[in-house]
Amino acid sequence: MMLVSGPIKTVMKIAKKVQEEVDKELYDLPTIQQKLIQLQMMYELEEIPEDVFKEKEEELLARYEMAKRKEMEQWEAMTKQKDDE
Repeated sequence: MMLVSGPIKTVMKIAKKVQEEVDKELYDLPTIQQKLIQLQMMYELEEIPEDVFKEKEEELLARYEMAKRKEMEQWEAMTKQKDDE
């Protein structure tokens, strides 16, 4: 039984780390802001066409809005928790 639980714990730790990285990529406000800046620079340097720029910008802005919403929900939850104490 001990032989099985070790690898499972390792897999769970790896899965958790991967999920954290995915969340950071998708919902980390500074990461999204940096990607927007890079996208703008690529467009201005004519490295990408306008249609690609607009599509990616729209996607990043939607992720930014979602990340901001998640941040507000976390803030409200923490504030409510402090009020309950």
